[in-house]
Amino acid sequence: MRIATYNVEWFTSLFDRRGRILEDAEWSARFQVTRAEQLGALGIVFTAVDADVFLIVEAPDENRHRHTVPMLESFAEKFGLRQRRALIGFANDTQQEIALLYDPDKVSAVFDPQEGTETAPRFDQSLKIDLDIDATLDTVVFSKPPLEVALSLPDGRKLRLIGVHIKSKAPHGEFDPAAEVRIAIENRRKQLAQCIWLRRRIEGHLDAGDSLIVLGDFNDGPGLDEYEALFGRSGLEIVLGEGQPPARRMRDPHSRLHHRPTAAQPASARFYLPDAGGGGHFFSAMLDYVMLSPDLCADAPAWRIWHPFDDPVCYKTPELREALLQASDHFPVSVDISL
Repeated sequence: MRIATYNVEWFTSLFDRRGRILEDAEWSARFQVTRAEQLGALGIVFTAVDADVFLIVEAPDENRHRHTVPMLESFAEKFGLRQRRALIGFANDTQQEIALLYDPDKVSAVFDPQEGTETAPRFDQSLKIDLDIDATLDTVVFSKPPLEVALSLPDGRKLRLIGVHIKSKAPHGEFDPAAEVRIAIENRRKQLAQCIWLRRRIEGHLDAGDSLIVLGDFNDGPGLDEYEALFGRSGLEIVLGEGQPPARRMRDPHSRLHHRPTAAQPASARFYLPDAGGGGHFFSAMLDYVMLSPDLCADAPAWRIWHPFDDPVCYKTPELREALLQASDHFPVSVDISL
């Protein structure tokens, strides 16, 4: 079985107010990419990855005028994808939903939010936690509540899946250095709190013996910013369960830095950063992960980042390489599991 996560940049902008696909020469939300070009590129990428289950981050917006599930299913129908069924969990107000697109012949999927506990409540509720060690509890919420799914295979095996889009740590839009530092630290605290909340729920599933997959955009990675040392550990390490016994740790091999001096670091996203001189450059980061519980790692799962330059097959396939660059600022991450 192949499970994948894919952050599709402003997928919502490829549909009109009534949820109809916009395939035209108007600009998409991707820089210098038309809506028709982005749609075509996405069709190529989804077809090439050919996952049984896709976790889609930044899925089309759910609102009173249009709905995420029929939009994704019409997209799948347009490109003849076998992943022709969709589901969504708790909708949010960011225009970036978390959704699932899957092959109903390979797996059945049901939105199945767990009630949780006082220290790890349901994801559409709030968590009380002291963020700044001032003996006062702060209230934390998910702007994008994680998607909890119960997966069932034809042979009766059950899997649990949690799809996430963890809060960004970047101080977007700030140009004052002092404000930038303050907001970056505040965002880091909130990001860590969301990761603690998620980790507590993971531990509940491990206690229950569930086969668990946690995947999505974590807006975090090993050594990603200078505040990691300030807070002792990254949000990613918290979610993975670093420092705990192997039976309590989630696994994704891309979560660790390569310490060989000549080794390239893995990357799942590529952003263009303009500069004051009118030019700019690209910045790469590892943000997207597919984490597996220990029992799912028993038969040597194979992870893959569908990077247009770092993956040899993607690079040597010009149509796929260009499609990956046009479709989104993130690239799919997949894992093949023997079940």
